Amino acid sequence: MKNVVFISPNFPTNYWQFCRELRNNGMNVLGIGDQPYDELNPDLKASLNEYYKVGSLENYDEVYRAVAFFIFKYGPIDWLESNNEYWLEKDAALRTAFHITSGFQTEDMPRIKYKSKMKKYYQKVGIPTARYHLVTDDIKKCRAFLKKVGYPVVVKPDNGVGAAATYKLKSDEDLVNFMATRPAGVPYIMEEFVNAEVNSYDAIIDSNGEPIFETGNVTPDSVMDIVNNNDNSIYYIVKDLADDVREAGRATVKSFGVKSRFVHFEFFRLKEDHEGLGKKGQVMALEVNMRPCGGFTPDMINYAYSTNVYKIWADMIAYDSSQMSVGEHQFCAFAGRRDGKEFKLDHETLMAKYSAHMRMADRMPDALSGAMGNQMYVATFPTREEMDAFYADALACN
Repeated sequence: MKNVVFISPNFPTNYWQFCRELRNNGMNVLGIGDQPYDELNPDLKASLNEYYKVGSLENYDEVYRAVAFFIFKYGPIDWLESNNEYWLEKDAALRTAFHITSGFQTEDMPRIKYKSKMKKYYQKVGIPTARYHLVTDDIKKCRAFLKKVGYPVVVKPDNGVGAAATYKLKSDEDLVNFMATRPAGVPYIMEEFVNAEVNSYDAIIDSNGEPIFETGNVTPDSVMDIVNNNDNSIYYIVKDLADDVREAGRATVKSFGVKSRFVHFEFFRLKEDHEGLGKKGQVMALEVNMRPCGGFTPDMINYAYSTNVYKIWADMIAYDSSQMSVGEHQFCAFAGRRDGKEFKLDHETLMAKYSAHMRMADRMPDALSGAMGNQMYVATFPTREEMDAFYADALACN
């Protein structure tokens, strides 16, 4: 029986399903989290062989002692995972410390966490990347870069999660303000602005670097703008993965040396010709995320493909293959409404109109609401036209 340590099994709230499928596959599932056991979701409790509560998952020493306790009680750990961007570096440190070889180690972190260091791995397989400058205190160097690429530019933490603390600079005044107010001690990367939509490659990869399951999603609007402008949020799981995204995704898996993981790679699809990057409609690199797409996206994939990616991931760990079938394909749409806006269709009316299509309707956790809105709706549609009509209804304001 394999011993699997799952870090933070209670957040995001849907991640207990990874634990359930591990246990269904005969794994010894050992959870480490900071929520009291009595407050855990009953389904999560039933999915864990044991749970170790720490005061804070931020405290490496506490989590280290928790893993050491599990080793003392159950023997060597075969797998340690959180599937969560926020904990990837801590996961790697724990694997390295306890010689758990089934995932990324500390030495792997720079290329998969730092946006500047990702670029050469894309370039190795011929995928274009935006020009960039690593920001220092020398504003003259920023201006020298801006002479090459022009405004606007995007600035974001070189090692960051999602669109947090990401800004578009449109003028020298914006640059001066950013340089004066950026967080101390946080390395920033400045990139040329690319007019594009985000197309992702979402896949579960086996121990040989081959895909067991593949799909993708499209985010038509900039997540950076959604966060900074307090906008509504939309994205959708594609009915069928585009060939060029599949090709780019598989090449990226090989270049980064990905094995035995659920991944979410983001690419730009150009909305216009961009010198040095490609023609309108072509894909180029954005960034790799060595974990599932956030929020309720795994559930959305399940709805779109009539499958269970939680089980496919657990099968990858147990069998290095999948025993889960994939059924009919549909689009699966996410609409995230922002509190404080007056929508033409209220909640009850929207739910009634799309009752045959609606799969989820819930409040978003505060930790995810910045990028995804406060009230979420997930619905499936056989055609793009029906999905677009749903978005028009869901997001139209008075």
